[in-house]
Order: sequence, then structure tokens, then C-alpha cells
Amino acid sequence: MRTAGLDANALRGLQASAGRDPKAAIQEAAKQFESLFMQQLLKSMRDSTMASGMLDNSGTKMGTELLDTQLAGKLSGQPGGLAAMIAKQLERQIGAVKDTAAPAAPARSAAAAKDSWNRLPGASDAQDFVARHSAAAEKVAAETGIPAAFILSQAAHESGWGKKQIRNADGSTSHNLFGIKAGGRWNGATAEVTTTEYVGGQPQKVKASFRAYASAEESFRDWARLIKDSPRYAKVVEEGGSAQGFAVNLQRAGYATDPQYAAKLGRVINTTLRLQKTLQT
Repeated sequence: MRTAGLDANALRGLQASAGRDPKAAIQEAAKQFESLFMQQLLKSMRDSTMASGMLDNSGTKMGTELLDTQLAGKLSGQPGGLAAMIAKQLERQIGAVKDTAAPAAPARSAAAAKDSWNRLPGASDAQDFVARHSAAAEKVAAETGIPAAFILSQAAHESGWGKKQIRNADGSTSHNLFGIKAGGRWNGATAEVTTTEYVGGQPQKVKASFRAYASAEESFRDWARLIKDSPRYAKVVEEGGSAQGFAVNLQRAGYATDPQYAAKLGRVINTTLRLQKTLQT
């Protein structure tokens, strides 16, 4: 069975196209690597959550694999996903498209590109973020019942894995990892920043006041309290058993104005789950 991953024919096709259009070849390779990762993630999730039964057979297993392959293909290559980070790193390492008149750089082998994942700056940022904040997220998860992976993913998505945190006027971090605005009921410290809001589906730059905290754990706890105690987000907590359900219901409740918010958050949750599993082994 042919998958959406890198089979022999696909690899030969990438090698052939690398000389003609290195950048396109890199982007396609990155997409396929992400697809492979998504397939493995879906398989792991099924194995850990679904028990085998009397109706399981080779036919049903093949159908499940085909479904996972199709789903992985659709999820791969989306803005903000792993493919973008992989492609960016490959372009830097290969030196592709620096000069259109220069000879094309040789394409890296699939194995070399796949092995480079752990050395990607974006991957390192994500792994460091999960490792640094897992203890605090687990503590808040035990208090609230909201899965730690969802707490970490929400914070990671809002803060760019901790690299785009809201800053105070003096440049210090506000520890506001979720982008929670101050509002009229907030009596604590605040940070004034320029942010992007979507009005009528169009992005606009606006000035906004955000909450400031003494620590990341304090930020986790405040966000969890907001989600758990507000009637507005009741459905998010009730149907928060799956990554997709959590992300979709959070957007439907009006948490963010970005029309693609649920899709983006869902991809971050999948990455967080993978990193948590890696750190536990």
C-alpha cells in the first residue's frame, strides 16, 4: 500500500525536481516528512485509546490506515505546521534559492532531512517549552481537570513556544502566555502592547492592555480558571476530550478572532502530544 509519505518513487521524483526548482522540492519534502509524522501520531493515538475487538481484521485495519493516510495528507503543509519549520531549516542548510543564477544545491537525502528534525531551531524551542512548563501544567491540570497537553498547547500557540511573549514597558516578560486581556475586572499588573485583531475576517493592528503575572504557573492557573469557571467556555471543558473538539469549541466560544484559530491550535496540540511522549521515554 502506498502512503502519503516518502516512498521510493516519490523520493526519485523529489531528486529529479531538485535541480529544476530546489525551493519547491524542499517544500514538498518537508510536507511529506510532516505527513509521515502525522501518520505515526494518529497510529499512536489509536493504539493508546482504542482496544482491539472481535470485529477487527486485516480489512478494518487497512481501512483505518487508509483513513489515517488521507487525514495526514490533508493536515500536512498547512500554515504554522511542522513543514514550514522543516523547509526553512533545509533552505538554510542547503543554501537553496540564494541566487537563481547559481547552480542548484544537491538535494539532501530523505534520511538526512528526517534526522535533522531534532536540530531544527523551531523543534528545539518547542521541546524546551514543553520540558520547562510541563510540571506547572500538570499541577494546574490536576486542580482543574483540563488536560496538561491542552494547557501547554494553548500557551505555546499564543506565545510562539515562548518566543513571542507579551512584554512589560521595561522589556521584562509579563508571563502572560495566553494573551489574556486585562478587562475591567482585572486589578493586577498590566502590559500595553500592539496586537493583531481580526475584524470582518481582516487583520488589524490595535493597542490592547494585557494581564501580567509573576510566573508562568500563575498564568496557567488564571487561564484555566477563566476556561473552567466561565459559562461562555462550558462546552470547551465538557467536550475537551479530544484535541479537535477542544480547539473547535474554543474558537466557537469566541476565544480568538482568527478564523483559522482552531486548525492552528489543533496542529500545536498534536506537536505537544508528540513532544510529551518523547520526553517521557
